[in-house]
Amino acid sequence: MRPVALRTPILAASGCFAYGQQFAAFTDLRALGGISTKGISPLPRFGNPLPRICETTGGMLNSIGLENVGVEAFLRDKLPFLRDLGVSVWVNFFGVDFETYVDCARQLSEGQGIDALEMNISCPNIKKGGIEFGTVPEVAHRLTRACVEVSRVPIVVKLSPNVSDIVAMADAVQKAGAAGVSLINTITGMAIDVRTRRPKIATTYGGLSGPAIKPIALRMVHQVARALPDLPICGMGGILSGEDALEFLMAGAHCVQVGTANFAEPDAGVRITEELRTLLGTLGFSSARAAIGSLQAHAAEPEHLVESPWMSS
Repeated sequence: MRPVALRTPILAASGCFAYGQQFAAFTDLRALGGISTKGISPLPRFGNPLPRICETTGGMLNSIGLENVGVEAFLRDKLPFLRDLGVSVWVNFFGVDFETYVDCARQLSEGQGIDALEMNISCPNIKKGGIEFGTVPEVAHRLTRACVEVSRVPIVVKLSPNVSDIVAMADAVQKAGAAGVSLINTITGMAIDVRTRRPKIATTYGGLSGPAIKPIALRMVHQVARALPDLPICGMGGILSGEDALEFLMAGAHCVQVGTANFAEPDAGVRITEELRTLLGTLGFSSARAAIGSLQAHAAEPEHLVESPWMSS
């Protein structure tokens, strides 16, 4: 299976960049390393009722409900635009049970120009009482294995942070054949309107993203990178600047995704790319690759540098 090569380590994150087309008028999409699409399911979904997004201190809550056009419409109407950009195309996907995950992976892998399938396992299994696929290592292992076996392109598993042992989850999907992991997905949270005494989003709970979760994301990236040094990691969570991106690389990520920042600044990914390039030069790094895993360890912990298969320069 071919490796995933990126021109730059900065991608647009799933769920925060639609299908790319919507941002074409506001930024140079070709300056990005890649784009991860909205989550795609076998059939179209209309998502959750409004309101389904709100600002919080240092971030935002969302409960969009994975609204998307479905596999058939994506392959026909959305993929050709992405394929022609010349950037790495990652297609985020999900299902509501074991069978729909596998079916979605199989259909999407037939699409021309897809570099990776990013499997979102932070979804409730409706046949198992709503438990998330991404909370039990054995379940995540079986699901990942089944999807890898039917896919013609690498599968990167997007892990949920709402677990007690993120390393165990990453180890499970790596052993199942995952090409890498994305860390992290949103953290479950809520917000209340004290004047109406109602939750600020219709589903009560939503996914917290933005700068507020960055320390947690960095910690999880570092934990996984130390425990599983051969597993490529795409880091994300509150990246607003080139310095933020470099922190993730130093912690052990091989590339990063910019998400919530796009809502306030559609050109954020390109700006962060330029900031990272300048900062790397200022700090004496020959390339982004040289920064990966370069966090200076304590005396009792030897420094570990990781060679990245996800960047060509």
